[in-house]
Amino acid sequence: MEEKEETHAEPLDLVRLCIDETVIVKLRGDRELKGRLHAYDSHCNLVLGDVEETIYVAEDEDEDEDKPPTVKTVKKQSEMLFVRGDSVVLIAPFAGTTQ
Repeated sequence: MEEKEETHAEPLDLVRLCIDETVIVKLRGDRELKGRLHAYDSHCNLVLGDVEETIYVAEDEDEDEDKPPTVKTVKKQSEMLFVRGDSVVLIAPFAGTTQ
């Protein structure tokens, strides 16, 4: 039998390989999603399942202006989520533990 070599003619071909896999999606506004990719389109609109959303919030402390703000994380869980493509910055396969 002849083996077919997969070619990636379009950038979204790489996203196609992640269907039904866990992905990390970085969004505008200091947000990050981790979930199973169910569907996508040419605008990078995404449908994700079993989603963990992480929101990074910088807390500015007025007392000491030389000190950088502390970053607080807020986590949310969603069973299913539609993500509008214009907020997507990055889509990557999940490769294990983060941080």
